[in-house]
Amino acid sequence: MSNQNNEKAKDINIDLPDITITQANQAAIGFFDMAKTYLIDQNYWIPVAVIIASLFFGVGFRTLTRHKLIVFIDRLNISFRFNRILKNITKLTLQAGALIFLALMQAILIAAMPELDLSVIGAASKLFIAWILIRVAAQIIENGFVRQTVALIGWAIAALSILGVMDQAKTALDAVGMDFGDWRLSLLTISKFTIAIFVLLTITKLLTNGAERSLQRATDLTPSARVLLIKIIKVVMVSLAILIGITTAGIDLSALAIFGGALGLGIGFGLQKVISNLFSGMLLLIDKSIKPGDIIELQDGTGVFGWVSHLGARYVSLITRDNKEYLIPNEDFVTQPVINWSYSDRKIRVETQFGVDYASDPHQVKQIGIDVASNAKRVCPDPKPVCHLVEFGDSSLNFVLRYWIEDAENGVTNTKGDVMLGLWDAFKEHGIEIPFPHRVLIDKTKN
Repeated sequence: MSNQNNEKAKDINIDLPDITITQANQAAIGFFDMAKTYLIDQNYWIPVAVIIASLFFGVGFRTLTRHKLIVFIDRLNISFRFNRILKNITKLTLQAGALIFLALMQAILIAAMPELDLSVIGAASKLFIAWILIRVAAQIIENGFVRQTVALIGWAIAALSILGVMDQAKTALDAVGMDFGDWRLSLLTISKFTIAIFVLLTITKLLTNGAERSLQRATDLTPSARVLLIKIIKVVMVSLAILIGITTAGIDLSALAIFGGALGLGIGFGLQKVISNLFSGMLLLIDKSIKPGDIIELQDGTGVFGWVSHLGARYVSLITRDNKEYLIPNEDFVTQPVINWSYSDRKIRVETQFGVDYASDPHQVKQIGIDVASNAKRVCPDPKPVCHLVEFGDSSLNFVLRYWIEDAENGVTNTKGDVMLGLWDAFKEHGIEIPFPHRVLIDKTKN
């Protein structure tokens, strides 16, 4: 075993660039001489001065125009999303002003000093153009942080290409790394992988969001089918993005076999609950035991009652009547008892108990109860309300009134309250009394 480990260790070679004090000193001297040359030669200091002046012009141009553009955009009758996009684009007025200034100065310098080398100004103009185009294209990304990051990475790559130092940058990044047998892990590989994954996941998010909006408009699909399809699309797209990112970065998947066992074991223990909740959520959607809009009551002693507003990859969002939102792990709905009031039918039966005086006609009371429930708001006409005499109580004739509603998410207590108020008004109208409890007291001291 030790010999095998030694052989593997020999296959891993770490290559770091050797930098000596002499080399650093020579590099510093060369940089100083180059800077001195740039300051003396007009082919360098004039373009640099023009570029600096263009930045100041851009700041002034932005100060004068951006506020007016924002006021103009607010007057347009456009959606909130396009309003935000246009306002974000107004931030590019500095670069646009600098680009205009550079174009004008370049034309003037060509006419006044034709022998002057304007390649630096041309490169600066290309950088400004690249920044404007990339930032405009990045507006399709809604998340601000992701949008800024994508724009920055895209512009950095464009800048290296415009300045003609892309190959040198690749060589410098590839110089720092280590070899695993025939495969090399370097800063270049890590950079390629990071950029590829970031870009691919961003594209994946845009595509999945578009697919989600399309599926939400598909009325021929049930809510649970729509959520299940959305989850499957997200899992497949993210998996493909990761695999494509690894391939694009030039990473050999077979080289990762060394870490496969340890990585798989770590994921198995660390993400056990996450994976369990993910597959539990898919199981709930497949068997349709929990669907968006269902009325749920938890049997965990908390008495939580509400309706399902969202089925996530890890949890179910349950909103109660007091607007509290409970995020319950999907696994709990698979392993614990749950009351689904609307599993096969959204109608639920509500029961109201009351008592009347013995002098009342029970037949009349029964009919009054049915009429009151039938005229109450949100009470279903089918099945019809029923009222039964259930007990000859100590002080009253006790009845139970049963009726059905199909929108429990709008509340149950409010419907019971409406029915009880209706009974109160009807009893007052017909002279029916609700008796107080009667008690007989015997005074034994008089005997």
